[in-house]
Amino acid sequence: MSKTSTVFKQAYNRCLSLLAARDCLPSEPELGLALGVSRTTVRAILTHLAEAGVIAWDKRSKVRLRAPVDADFYPAEETDSPAEIIERSFMRLLLAQGVEPGTQITEVELAREIGVGTSSLREFLIRFSRFGLIEKRPNSRWMFKGFTREFALELTEIREMFELRSAFAFIELAEANPAWTALDAMEAEHHGFADAIARHYVDFSELDERFHRLIHNASRNRFIVDFYDVIAMIFHYHYQWNKAGGRERNAVAVTEHLAYIDALKSRDRVRLQAACRAHLDSARTTLLRSLPGVVA
Repeated sequence: MSKTSTVFKQAYNRCLSLLAARDCLPSEPELGLALGVSRTTVRAILTHLAEAGVIAWDKRSKVRLRAPVDADFYPAEETDSPAEIIERSFMRLLLAQGVEPGTQITEVELAREIGVGTSSLREFLIRFSRFGLIEKRPNSRWMFKGFTREFALELTEIREMFELRSAFAFIELAEANPAWTALDAMEAEHHGFADAIARHYVDFSELDERFHRLIHNASRNRFIVDFYDVIAMIFHYHYQWNKAGGRERNAVAVTEHLAYIDALKSRDRVRLQAACRAHLDSARTTLLRSLPGVVA
């Protein structure tokens, strides 16, 4: 699948999520900023939505005709990049096989099991190794060092410092900054998700990742933005260690996100710090409880 096709399908799905909570869509420039795509892609999305009978599009008017349904969305396997496919497959493999600390992983065998080329897998493993979960060994082998309570605590400590710094940077952005339009779109997605949480609660991690990445990007700090990759990866998959109560946890997280968004829009540092810390405290507790044999 081409990169262009993947970008289109990802943006199309996000636009459908927007429509779940809105009666109409904004102007093409605003929609492009919210979705992070060009105006050409926006028009392709609008054309597809109109052909599917989701909206009535007449120049500036883009009115919703019906609420999106599951069948309207492109499946994950069509919207993920090769890097995301490797990431997802690698983490699921570790979880499904219950890989213990000290386990040796061979590039060739792992690439074959995931169904990707060894060079692409090696690039992922090298990037992932920076964070101490795996370690390079001779002869194209890697050792899994384990996801421990100590690692989780170190990760959450860094996340909390980086995110609060980023959140404060966010509220200093000018009114015309595209991040505010993106935040409005994110808020609409959260309301749509809350209304349909019974059917889609397992998909929350993707929305969660995009929300927090939007905040981290406001830092304009390459190290904070880069480190969010490992934060997203771990928090994206933590629920798979312990699925119990997933719907309830995600419902709480959506509520916390909306309070967080409201605090960002207020530009009040005290409110923002309280909302940010409340949500990150919940995330830390959930992560620690997800670890086998660990009590938070």
